[in-house]
Amino acid sequence: MEQQTLDFSDYMGAFKRRRVSISVIAITVFLLGALAALLWPATYKSSATILIKEQDIPSELVQSTVTSFASQRIQAISQRVMARPNLMEIIQQYKLYEDERERLTTEEIIAEMRENISLDMIEASVVDPRSGRPTAATIAFQLSFSGESPSQVQRVANELMSLFLKENQKERSEKASETYAFLSEESGRLSKKINLLEEKMAVFKEQHVNTLPELSQLNQQLMERTEREISDIDSQIRSQQQTRIYLQGQLAQLKPYGVDISLDPATRLQALRTQYFGLLARYSAEHPDVIRAKREIEGLEQETGGVDSSAEQLKQIEALRGELATLRKKYADQHPDIVRLERQIQALEGSVASTPQTSSLASAAADNPDNPAYIQLAAQIEAADTEIRSLKEKKQRLEGKLADYEQRLVEAPQVEREYRTLGRDLQNAIDEYQNVHTKQVSAQIAQQLEQE
Repeated sequence: MEQQTLDFSDYMGAFKRRRVSISVIAITVFLLGALAALLWPATYKSSATILIKEQDIPSELVQSTVTSFASQRIQAISQRVMARPNLMEIIQQYKLYEDERERLTTEEIIAEMRENISLDMIEASVVDPRSGRPTAATIAFQLSFSGESPSQVQRVANELMSLFLKENQKERSEKASETYAFLSEESGRLSKKINLLEEKMAVFKEQHVNTLPELSQLNQQLMERTEREISDIDSQIRSQQQTRIYLQGQLAQLKPYGVDISLDPATRLQALRTQYFGLLARYSAEHPDVIRAKREIEGLEQETGGVDSSAEQLKQIEALRGELATLRKKYADQHPDIVRLERQIQALEGSVASTPQTSSLASAAADNPDNPAYIQLAAQIEAADTEIRSLKEKKQRLEGKLADYEQRLVEAPQVEREYRTLGRDLQNAIDEYQNVHTKQVSAQIAQQLEQE
């Protein structure tokens, strides 16, 4: 079966056949619309357009604390403006919906008022200064209110606009105040942290006053100087020891007592004993000079009752040993001078071992030689001994300092690590504080800007 295609004449034919029904329906609809227009109360709409503009002061000079998009802020402000307390206050202030309040609940009236309020965003294509690309941005918004009374509608629209502006100002001021309060608190916290780190750094420096990194070079120089001083003292000690050995050798060649006939028997006995041991070192016991000295000594011993010469003999032994040590550095052990000194030392040691301790008066005489040259050399030896002791004490002190300097250099790496860590923490805290403080000043200016 073929499908029939209708043309314009077919439609005109159908209209002519049903023109009465169509005319009745059209007239009825027109009459109802006209009646509704005449009987329906008039509705008025008042609108306010609010332009969104940037702050007058360039953002490079004063950074705003409000960073959200305009559309987001408008929606947030709209939620607060259209809160139930605000709308109820407007309804009561301007006596809106008096008839409806008799038959509707408060929530229904609030809902109806919200339906009568419209918020429309006005957007435009702008160039983003950061990316340089065109983008859509909200440059303004339109706030409208609809109602039956034109005067009420206008006043309510103005009131809503004022609420939007107040809420915007309130939000920006609160944002600026919150930002400034937060940065002030953070600045105070960082200031306390810096004070704590500075105190910690001061205590650390006090505890490691000699091992700080900046003193490493000084400690190295002090250690090297101390080593040179110790080496110099060692040279002085060796020089004094050599001088002492030389003086002991000279002392061994002198007699502690003179040969004046006026000397008392005890002193003469000590002098003869010194001569006797010197002769005994050069000659045999049967030599006439040795026999003569021995007889004279025996005669004086009978006269004085014996004199203890062990103290003087010990001094002579010490002097001869010093001279022997000096000669051994120059000659072999078979040299005649070395052999002579060894024999003399052996004779003196044997005499000391066999001499009884008898007279304290004679012992006192033995400790008081009367030969000026002997006394002078003995004083020089004593001075050399004193100087050697002083140098050794000074060396001991310097060795203590050297050990201290070495310990400082050993501890320096660990101290430097801790010192660098403290310094880095302190510097980071200072940088963070300066950054926050700069933001705090900017927030304070921004707060003042919002207030003004």
